[in-house]
Amino acid sequence: MSTKQMKYWLYFIAKVAIVVGVFYALQAALEHLYPAPRSPFRRSGPPAPLFLPNILFISIWLTGAGLFWLTLWDQRRRCRTCLRRLVMPVKTGSWGHMVTSGRPTTEIICPYGHGTLSIEDLQITGRQLPDWQPHDDNIWKELESYYQARK
Repeated sequence: MSTKQMKYWLYFIAKVAIVVGVFYALQAALEHLYPAPRSPFRRSGPPAPLFLPNILFISIWLTGAGLFWLTLWDQRRRCRTCLRRLVMPVKTGSWGHMVTSGRPTTEIICPYGHGTLSIEDLQITGRQLPDWQPHDDNIWKELESYYQARK
């Protein structure tokens, strides 16, 4: 595994750790506000609250699941080299002319030219993972040599 890939996965692990920390803090706050009820066979004291803690418990778990999904969604749309968000989505292919112009896809590029992410818009044979195509640094070297030649 190269250092670029390692940086990409370490960034993902850090984001997941933050989400788990937020989830754990919310869960601990709920347990502090509503401690576990005593035995249901007790004879004195107010009845244990059941409805509100259960709704809050479900809400916290749904919030945690939503935060984890947002983390995955954000990570998939980042450059594998520099971790910047991918920009400039371009639609390719055609829904009406799939045979002649290809299947509809969305291509998103790194703002610094490190690569292109191709996401299939049409999922016929099941969910297809996005395809990352890294670009060589030749284009930047060529442009810089052109710039240096002009000086």
